Amino acid sequence: MHRRILAGLAVLALAACNTAKEPSPAATSGVTDAMIAGAAEGEWLSYGRDYAEQRFSPLTQISDANVGQMGLAWFADLDTARGQEATPLMHDGTLYISTAWSMVKAFDAKTGALKWSYDPQVPRAKLVDVCCDAVNRGVALYGDKVYVGTLDGRLIALDQKTGKVVWDKPTIPEGSKMAITGAPRIVKGKVLIGSAGSEYFTRGYLAAFDAQTGDEAWRFYTVPGDPSKAQEGKHLDAALKTWSGDFWKLGGGGTVWDSITYDPVTNLVYFGTANAEPWNPAYRNTGGAGDSLYTASIVAVNADTGEYAWHFQETPEDRWDFDSNQQITVADLTIDGQVQHVIMHAPKNGFFYVLDAKTGKFISGKPFVDGINWASGLDPVTGKPNVNPEAKYEITGKPFVGSPGAVGAHSWTPMSFSPRTGLVYIPTNNTPQLYAPDPDWKPGTTGFQLGLDVSAGNLPPDKAVRAATVEAINGALVAFDPVAGKVKWKVPYPMPTNGGTLATAGNLVFQGTATGEFNAYSADAGKKLWSFGTQSGVLAAPMTYMIDGEQYVAVLAGWGGVWDVSAGAQVSKKITPNISRLLVFKIGAKGALPAMPPSAKRVLDPPPTTGTEQQFAAGMKYYSNSCSVCHGSGAVAGALNPDLRHSTALGNPKLWQEIVHDGLLKDNGMVAWKGQFTPQQIEEIRLWVIKRANEDKALGGN
Repeated sequence: MHRRILAGLAVLALAACNTAKEPSPAATSGVTDAMIAGAAEGEWLSYGRDYAEQRFSPLTQISDANVGQMGLAWFADLDTARGQEATPLMHDGTLYISTAWSMVKAFDAKTGALKWSYDPQVPRAKLVDVCCDAVNRGVALYGDKVYVGTLDGRLIALDQKTGKVVWDKPTIPEGSKMAITGAPRIVKGKVLIGSAGSEYFTRGYLAAFDAQTGDEAWRFYTVPGDPSKAQEGKHLDAALKTWSGDFWKLGGGGTVWDSITYDPVTNLVYFGTANAEPWNPAYRNTGGAGDSLYTASIVAVNADTGEYAWHFQETPEDRWDFDSNQQITVADLTIDGQVQHVIMHAPKNGFFYVLDAKTGKFISGKPFVDGINWASGLDPVTGKPNVNPEAKYEITGKPFVGSPGAVGAHSWTPMSFSPRTGLVYIPTNNTPQLYAPDPDWKPGTTGFQLGLDVSAGNLPPDKAVRAATVEAINGALVAFDPVAGKVKWKVPYPMPTNGGTLATAGNLVFQGTATGEFNAYSADAGKKLWSFGTQSGVLAAPMTYMIDGEQYVAVLAGWGGVWDVSAGAQVSKKITPNISRLLVFKIGAKGALPAMPPSAKRVLDPPPTTGTEQQFAAGMKYYSNSCSVCHGSGAVAGALNPDLRHSTALGNPKLWQEIVHDGLLKDNGMVAWKGQFTPQQIEEIRLWVIKRANEDKALGGN
């Protein structure tokens, strides 16, 4: 399994108390702290390019005047047919990427020649512990090493020139359902990384590791532990007052799966935290209401020690999966005639926040999308949301159609900020979701643990209802003015979950789309200036670099992620295939992609519907609350995972049990569910999937 047990409870306790170890000397050659801070024009050395995570390039060779002449310089096919979410890094002529399954590759940035490739051999069974595909968002560079976090929770250092392993360290407890999907960040000789998993009874943290040795320097927990024991810091003693009941037995959540930003001006590290676990507050605050600190928050800690500095909770007592893990951007803005050093954030909940970078004081918070209905607005002084009573479904006992939904008004796909225009370019989503409390919920052993009945959101076998739902869901590229608190321009898209953005001094914004385009827009007005067909959806954010006097733009294409695997196939206007590639462009290039492979049209041919209405109702609930995470809402799968309506096992109850109950296909990622479901319940799932397949067949679906 390539995991090692952490070295004793005493070591864990020491690390948890934020006892900083003496770090190894900072890098003086290769990629240094000064180089990351300086962000040389022609290179891209960190996930967001610079410490401020602005994703703004000062390069101007490619501009609004000539971007129409840009073409494909080279491309590289990838060997991982899952979602691709990484931002490439470029240093000294080499382009470094991570791919799905946490693999790492190094290419000659000018020619595309592969220099080396590394596979950490992540067990495929780990996929059951991951909400949103086997993705990885990128690597970090420091000194002569490349760092990658793996899906099974390891932090690995590789030699930049050869790809050989320098060290390989576990970061999560043995057997944990945590995973790593985010990109590490480098801060003063330390590698910072958190973990994903706030739907799986986990306890969130951010940890720092010595860049030379991999030894843990400090660990900051985001939610309290067992109240009967000493907490790992005064900040957790304070947080305990906002929880009740046996919340700690369910983990608490608050994972740090993305959004880590270092600010040299304040020497603070800012990071976002995920939802509380379970989503339904009735099961984690059984003694009464509480804010569930420090979930759905921005937290600031001292970069040297990991000690708490301040926090701002964007969604108190979150019950809608409004993670605050979206990119945090540092900037100097002129507000009311004065220059203020701020952080900017566009989280899932739909409000754009501007906070004082040193103190966390709320400056402003305005909607960056339309249709927000969980809150009427934010308090102008404190920034605390005015939550609408009907949004508290655990109190009303009634389903609530929330906007935004759990996919978020803005999720992990990075935004960018242009100091030239003063605008932030945000990939936004319009994906309402039904939240229904489940009064019969009990903690399980496998898959999501939400405290909700997700089956209430399944669409009926009605063409008109389905068509109206599909039409109501979409996305947009939004150019937001953080000072005025207003949208300046917007480009609508037919689908949500489009790619991250890149802003450049050439008055350009680049973005890929869910429907298979890579576009360039004028940064000041949003005029579409150029487009390239990518043959697959683009989730990742582009970057740009310069070699030998030529500017290049690079982006990873490859459809997947949460919308494909769980949320969107049932309500998508288009199912994008996965053709995973690295695409690199420059002015005057004439490259072309190979022809699209033919797609075979699948015809629904399920066994006859048998069973009772009681069995169908039970099977629908079991499927929706567990199986839909991978196989799609309403049993309609996306491009990556098997569509069970077409499964050859549907007509073979014995084979169905061997797969679902016994784990016959565990090496393919389909682990055994015998700890979660009885054979009878598994049979009820089969009967319901057959019923759904026949309903779709009658509607002319496939």
